[in-house]
Amino acid sequence: MKRILAIVAAAVLAAAGCGGGAAGGGSGNRLSIATGGTTGVYYVYGGGLAKQLSSNIANTQATASVTSASVENIKLLASGRADIAFSQSDTAADAVNGKDTFTAAQPIKAIARIYDNYAHVVVSPGVEAETVADLKGKRVSLGPANSGTQVVARRMLEAAGIDPDADITKQQLSINESVQAAKDGTIDAFFWVGGVPTAGITDLATSKPDMKMLDTSDVLRTMQSTYGEQYVSLDVDMSVYKLSGAIKTVGIANVLLVPDSMDEQLAYDITKTLFAKKAELTAVHPEAGKLDPALGQQVAPVQLHPGAARYYQEQG
Repeated sequence: MKRILAIVAAAVLAAAGCGGGAAGGGSGNRLSIATGGTTGVYYVYGGGLAKQLSSNIANTQATASVTSASVENIKLLASGRADIAFSQSDTAADAVNGKDTFTAAQPIKAIARIYDNYAHVVVSPGVEAETVADLKGKRVSLGPANSGTQVVARRMLEAAGIDPDADITKQQLSINESVQAAKDGTIDAFFWVGGVPTAGITDLATSKPDMKMLDTSDVLRTMQSTYGEQYVSLDVDMSVYKLSGAIKTVGIANVLLVPDSMDEQLAYDITKTLFAKKAELTAVHPEAGKLDPALGQQVAPVQLHPGAARYYQEQG
């Protein structure tokens, strides 16, 4: 993990001096990539992407920014403070439909579906809980404000018959803070939605191997009937966290988003670089190994940016 973070740090330093916003003309492109917390997959993946965009698109400098993830990332795109953003597909769907967190449709387009997120419901050592419903009355972190994790956490709790504002002692911690709180015993459980392995959870499992993750398959059907088929069932082989066994959990696709006003050629170049540098990105994080142009264009209900659509058309 130290090697991975070193690669990310190098990518960020290589892009130092860049401001948010894509610049045109002779000044080149300065691209800000909105990611997530430092021990999550978005940040690691985003740092690798920043390095590849800086190295392979002429007159381009890109940098990865730490954020609260999906909801904040879309707001950064809409306000012009970010140029590329990682997001869960459920949050992106809310954004284009002006639902829930978003009071109006957001001016975003997609360039690719990249990999699937796994809902992690992590139970602290010594806490008795076997299902999501068992979290009632407990101290639970739903993830940071303005995060996709919090969107999913609230929906999972509601599907289990729990009011997230009344039936638990709610906290809003980042993945880093949640892991430390679980180690300290100041929370009973936390939600995290991300790729596997997530470094923070690997760290927790290494130091506290009696932690556990809940099987959440029992809430999936209710989530699908309420919010749609964007929620799917995924299997987690717990050996990725050096633990035994396997569970089923709720899965959500991840997409890369850009402002709908982005120059078509730039969006094309970003999309092309993403897929052309799959091997280099996979060396940064294994989730990049799931990049596939056939899957990449499956971003509904978000529309593909015209530049990205041109790339997929060329790929047949």
